[in-house]
Amino acid sequence: MSRYFVNKTQIEDNKIRITGEDYQHLKKVLRAIKGDAITVCCDGIDYNAVIAEISNDCIISDIIDSVQNVTEPALKVTLFQGLPKADKMEFIVQKGIELGVSEIVPVITDRSIAKINTDKDANAKVSRWQKIAMEAAKQCNRGIVPVIGMPVKFSQAVHMAANRELSIIPYEKESAAGFKAIAATGSSIKSAAIFIGPEGGFTEQEVELAETAGIRKITLGPRILRTETAGMVALSLMMYELGDVSNGRT
Repeated sequence: MSRYFVNKTQIEDNKIRITGEDYQHLKKVLRAIKGDAITVCCDGIDYNAVIAEISNDCIISDIIDSVQNVTEPALKVTLFQGLPKADKMEFIVQKGIELGVSEIVPVITDRSIAKINTDKDANAKVSRWQKIAMEAAKQCNRGIVPVIGMPVKFSQAVHMAANRELSIIPYEKESAAGFKAIAATGSSIKSAAIFIGPEGGFTEQEVELAETAGIRKITLGPRILRTETAGMVALSLMMYELGDVSNGRT
């Protein structure tokens, strides 16, 4: 069944108004007709609906019933991703959302290869990544569309992570502190942050700054992981230990 996301302003009087690209997809690609069933999600609520009207600029559907979406983890994780090359970032956005991340913030680090030179460039890239986020959220039945933030400097990212209950930074020079030991003390944690370096990793100065702010160094094992692999491993471990299991899911 087709799945779409709307905001609260599109729901009124037990009806949902679908516009924009979703409207175009339903009408021109799927060739939807009156009576077709669709699932529409808003703020973690899944609405089972039936198309009632197709006009020149929108589709109106009648709500049949609604249920709480059950795919959202109890743990809200922000991935602070050191800015990689464009194709890698698209992979990270897609897979991160499948694994349950709540927010992804691109981070400009000392060793970032990819460059964002203007606000126009930043807006274009984030718009592209947000579209990928939308499609990934639809594909894996998420209850929300995770937000892709605007790129920030590393020092800003460290400041942004200050209000998370747990923040970690996998670092290849760390060999003692594993994730399991850290997770064992945090079963009630509801918000977390993961810092992942770009292709060249973090500098020692960046790791020291993170440690000063209370972000904990961990190891992901004896092998050096690519940037697009490291985030997915850390996120998978965090979701297994603190996220999905705490909601009674595996």
